[in-house]
Amino acid sequence: MEYKSGFVSIVGRPNVGKSTLMNNMVGEKIAIMSDKPQTTRNTIQAVYTDDQAQIVFLDTPGIHKPKNKLGQMMVKSAEESFKNVDCILFVVDDSDKIGKGDSMIIENLRKAKVPVFLVINKVDKIANKEEIFDLIKMYDQEGLFKEIIPVSALKGSNVDSLIKAIKQTLDLGPKYFPDYMVTDQPERVLVAELIREKVLQYTNDEVPHGIAIEIEKMKARKDKDIVDVSAVIYCERNSHKGIIIGKNGRKLKGIGKSAREEIEFLLDTRVNLQLWVKVKENWRNMTNFITDFGLNENRD
Repeated sequence: MEYKSGFVSIVGRPNVGKSTLMNNMVGEKIAIMSDKPQTTRNTIQAVYTDDQAQIVFLDTPGIHKPKNKLGQMMVKSAEESFKNVDCILFVVDDSDKIGKGDSMIIENLRKAKVPVFLVINKVDKIANKEEIFDLIKMYDQEGLFKEIIPVSALKGSNVDSLIKAIKQTLDLGPKYFPDYMVTDQPERVLVAELIREKVLQYTNDEVPHGIAIEIEKMKARKDKDIVDVSAVIYCERNSHKGIIIGKNGRKLKGIGKSAREEIEFLLDTRVNLQLWVKVKENWRNMTNFITDFGLNENRD
């Protein structure tokens, strides 16, 4: 049987559900999820493989107007993903009009030399299904999209139709990754991202996205089935440090417990997780500090 393969970039504004969609398509949690915008900072590769095709998805940071060097690098990373792919998924939400952010992305996508699919996400929130047809008609007038597919990434609704459409677009090609491989991200990166996700979840809107995670140690014990992980949570203000730690350290303990459970599932072993919180003021405008965390513009 002829086999197909290719690379597919997932782009869109912050907080439209790109990471949730990618996780659903590959069937595993690869990218962290949060209801806060700009959760994804790097372009992350995730691999979908079956007996017909292999699709390498690139989950990109949300395209937005950057306010610091980190934001500039995130947007550049997303826009670079337009190149050297076989097709693009432009993800929007259930908004009833095309906003400035979406219009900007659409104009950039007009320069793309590959098919562009529009994915209308969060349709499970739309009670009147006629509104879905109105959204499709509104976007279809742009004259850009090969196909418009409504989905619910959270519920998994119509995701199989999206994958089928992608397969039909791809050319014949080899498997780029083994069947068992679902991401190119090193375990240390995945562990750091899981910790960051829990910080975002536990601090709600109290702490902005000025946090970064450094894995200082990650080593399996020789005599026991356990991995020791030591990590530092960096924030930009002393007030944020207090919020992350919480009264009597309760919030940090909650973050650690939730992160440890998911890390144990990821690594398939027991984990001893130690967390510390440190302040690094204005780190999002420090190029060297950003690069140390792998958040640089040269990363694919």
